[in-house]
Amino acid sequence: MCKARGGVRAWAVIAGVLVVLAGASGCGKSETIQGGSATVAMSTPPDSLDPQLGYSTEAAEADWIAYTPLLTYRHKNGADGADLIPGLALRLPRISPEGQRYRLALRKGLVYSNGRPVQASDFEYAIERALRLNWPGQHFITNNVVGAEAYDEGQAKQISGISTDDAHGKVSIKLVRPNGSFANVLALPATAPVPSGTPMKDLTAAPPPGVGAYKIADVRPGRRWTMVKNPLFASLEIPDLPVGSLDRIAVRVEPDAHAAFDEVLHGRADNFDPATPLPRGGMANARVNELLHFELVPIPSTLYFFMNTAAPPFSSELARRAVVTALDRPAFERLGKGTVLPDCYLIPQGIAGHPSGGCPYGGADDEGDLDAARQLVGESGTAGSPVIVWVENSSPQRAYARYYTKLLSQLGFQARMAVAASPREFGRTGKTSASPQTGFASWFNDFPNPADFYEVLDADEIGRPGSPNAGFVNDLFIQQQLAKLRLVTIQDLDTFSGEWRALDEYAAKKAYLAVIGSQQVPKLMSARMDFDAAVVHPLFLSDWSTWLLH
Repeated sequence: MCKARGGVRAWAVIAGVLVVLAGASGCGKSETIQGGSATVAMSTPPDSLDPQLGYSTEAAEADWIAYTPLLTYRHKNGADGADLIPGLALRLPRISPEGQRYRLALRKGLVYSNGRPVQASDFEYAIERALRLNWPGQHFITNNVVGAEAYDEGQAKQISGISTDDAHGKVSIKLVRPNGSFANVLALPATAPVPSGTPMKDLTAAPPPGVGAYKIADVRPGRRWTMVKNPLFASLEIPDLPVGSLDRIAVRVEPDAHAAFDEVLHGRADNFDPATPLPRGGMANARVNELLHFELVPIPSTLYFFMNTAAPPFSSELARRAVVTALDRPAFERLGKGTVLPDCYLIPQGIAGHPSGGCPYGGADDEGDLDAARQLVGESGTAGSPVIVWVENSSPQRAYARYYTKLLSQLGFQARMAVAASPREFGRTGKTSASPQTGFASWFNDFPNPADFYEVLDADEIGRPGSPNAGFVNDLFIQQQLAKLRLVTIQDLDTFSGEWRALDEYAAKKAYLAVIGSQQVPKLMSARMDFDAAVVHPLFLSDWSTWLLH
C-alpha cells in the first residue's frame, strides 16, 4: 500500500552521489538512481549460503540471484513469477516423446563471477556435489535421475543418467520415469552450476563463484553477509534476468523479530525480510508510519491441520468432516493479524488446479457450524476420544493450535496441545513411528506446480523421515490420479488444470486436511526504496536484483 506524502523535497548523499528526491509523493513516482546500497534486517538466518546446501527461503533469496540454474523463473510478482524460462540454458528443454530424456544447451560465453568459463560438465558436478553434501532437497534428484540414488549411496562414482558435452555445451538427463515437473527441479538454485573442483564441503563462510547478478561476500555465518554486484553478469545479456541496480546489499541477522522490525522502523535498515512474520504490533506501526512503505503480499502456500487417517478418531471420515465443518476460518485470519487468506483447498490460489467454487463443508468466509459438527462427531462414535494437537514452538502457530485445541474440545474430544521444542522435533511428526493424531502444518511451494503440493497427500511419502504426509493418507483414487497427472509437463499444465481441480475437490470432500487458508507475507521497505519496482517473488520472496533507490 503506497502512502501519500507531502511535496517535500529532500537532499540525500548516497554512495558519494548527490541525489534529489523530488516530490516523494508516492511509491516509485520520484526519480530513481542507479547504484547505491541498502540493508536488510533478517530475523532467521539461512540454513546455508552454499548453493548445494541451502534449502530455506532465506537461503534461496540470496542463492537465486547469485547462482542461476539452467532454468529459472521470471523476476515478477504474483502468477507472472511462476513462469518457467531459460536461465543458463539457451531454451527450455527438449523432452523425448516418452518423457524420460531432457536435453539442454548452454548459452555461449557464460562466465562465473570470478571470470572462469562455465562448462556443461559443471552442471553434473553441481548435482553430484548436492548429493555428496546431503542437500535437504536431494530426493528431487535421487527419485528422478537414473543413477543418482546409486551415486548417493556410494555404489557409483558418477551419475549415469547425466551426460555432458563441454565442446558443444550440451547436457542430457535421463529420468527413472516420466515426471512432468522435473523442469521445475532444474530451476532450483541447488542445481545451478558451480566450477568443477569446488570443494565437497560446506562453503557457507566462503560461497563458491556463480553466475548471477550478485555474488555473496563478507559472510559471518548466522550473523551477516553482503550481496555484491557481479560486474561480469550484465555482459552475458541473458534475457528476462535483471542485472541489478544496487552495488551492495548488506544483510544483517537479528534473531529478535521485534529488534529486526525496529531496525527498519527507525531507518537503520531498508527492508524487513518477508520470510519472518511481523512482530506483535508491527503491522499497526507499519500502516501509520509515513517513512515506510507496507503491504501484505499473498504467496502460493497452504496452512492446515493434518489429521491421522490411519488411527482413531480421524480414521473416521465423519470425524474429519466434523472438524472441517466447525472451522472458523475468519478467526484464524484475526489470529494471524490479517496474514491469512481464508480458503479450504490444498492447491492455493495462483497454482494451476485451484478450485474456484465453494467449499464442500461450510465456506472460506464462514464462522463454522458447531451444531452440525457435533452431530457428525456423535454419528462417528468418536466423542470422548483423547486427541493431542502438535504444533511448532513459534508464533502465530501456537495461537492457531490453541484455538484448534479448544475447538476440538467443544466438539466432544478430550483435546490437549503439545508444543515441539524445535523445528527438527516437529518434523519428526511425519514419521510412521511417531503416529501423531493431528497438528498444525504449512506447505510453501518448492516450485509452482500442483504436484508439489500433493506430496502432502501422497501415500508414497509415508514413512520417509519428516514426511509431508503427516496424516498417513493412503487413497487409491489419489494415487491413480497422481500417477497420471505427474506426467504432465509444465508446458501442458494449464490444459490439465481441470483434472487437478477435480482431484482437489475430491480430497476436500474426503476431509483429509482441515485447511484454513494461505499465507500473506509483509512487504515492508523504507521510503528511500522504489517500492513499486521491488518484487516479492512467489517462490523466493525478496528479489533484491529488482531493488532501486529513489
